[in-house]
Amino acid sequence: MKYANRMKNLHASEIRELLKITERPDIISFAGGLPAAELFPIEEMAAVSATVLKEHGEKALQYSTTEGFQPLRKWIAERENQRIKTKLTEENLLITHGSQQALDLVGKLLINKGDVILCESPTYLSALNVFKTFEGQVLEVQTDQDGMIVSDLERLLKETPNVKLLYVIPTFQNPSGKTWSLERKKQILAVANRYDVAIVEDAPYEELRYSGEFTLPMFSFPESKNVIRTGSFSKILCPGLRLGWIAADVEVIEKLVLIKQSTDLQCNTFTQMQIVQFVQENDLDAHIARLIQAYRSRRDAAISAIKKYFPENTHYTRPEGGLFIWLELPEPLNTTALLEKSLERNVAFVSGESFYAEHPRYNTMRLNFSCMNEENIEIGFKILGELVHEELAK
Repeated sequence: MKYANRMKNLHASEIRELLKITERPDIISFAGGLPAAELFPIEEMAAVSATVLKEHGEKALQYSTTEGFQPLRKWIAERENQRIKTKLTEENLLITHGSQQALDLVGKLLINKGDVILCESPTYLSALNVFKTFEGQVLEVQTDQDGMIVSDLERLLKETPNVKLLYVIPTFQNPSGKTWSLERKKQILAVANRYDVAIVEDAPYEELRYSGEFTLPMFSFPESKNVIRTGSFSKILCPGLRLGWIAADVEVIEKLVLIKQSTDLQCNTFTQMQIVQFVQENDLDAHIARLIQAYRSRRDAAISAIKKYFPENTHYTRPEGGLFIWLELPEPLNTTALLEKSLERNVAFVSGESFYAEHPRYNTMRLNFSCMNEENIEIGFKILGELVHEELAK
């Protein structure tokens, strides 16, 4: 069979492959970006599912519009307007199969073969895989504690032709856990506008804040016409629902609708109606508050365990929210090799090299703290710390 050239750029996601191993009950996993399954609102979802089928069964099981269920889009628009001070209507929204499909649709909209995509260093692994599908060239912009470094972005834009897109996760970034400062957002948006480069502002973790102060996303700024925002129900409700959204200028949404029509026609009607029924019958903010309380405790337990068990010269982020802590271990440790030994001791994590578009750093790792309780965090981080000390002693 003669495959398309783009298949040369596709490789199995290391995280998805690792999740096959971490399904074993004896594994303590800090690998995937998994929400805590014990906090899923299972009884509430069962109740709303029954209501939707009983009262709206024929509609729920029928085809629907590509744009998405209108009451759901209207609810998202109203919630975003209240949360982040926008002026959205349902016409500014497209429902997608998670924010992952949102990235795929935007890639189809914007990226030609050879176009350049700029991203943070490091950045979300699955976004890199999407951009490679369209045979784009992904380049890294260096970062500091406040986000992308403006001077490095300016340098790349001056030196590089065909820059089409800037992909960023400014709040509780995956994998680093960092959050951009408000001033940095303003500076980066100004530079992108000056060079007429679109920005995809990915915001799947934004509502999971455990400390620090909320600042408005770039999408909220008056100069944000070229900003496309993605959101998801995966982290604030249930990832198995596979529903997210794109918010953008109406003209952009209209073009994305055409692309989605040729991709999958629409998202699951029943699931969209389930979410609408859920937010009508339940307090989503109260549910998110329960997640925040649990995840804050687990983040604190993880940081405490790093201080206790890892070498003193280990550098790590202290995320204000989200699901991840990023570690830089003493060199010359190689976390890819370390992972093999860690799995032998029934502890999983993700080595950091996969999150770099150009220049991987092999002494890095991403640790998820949301899906393990405090006891397992203590046990698992102790094992990891001991393993690091053993490797350094060789």
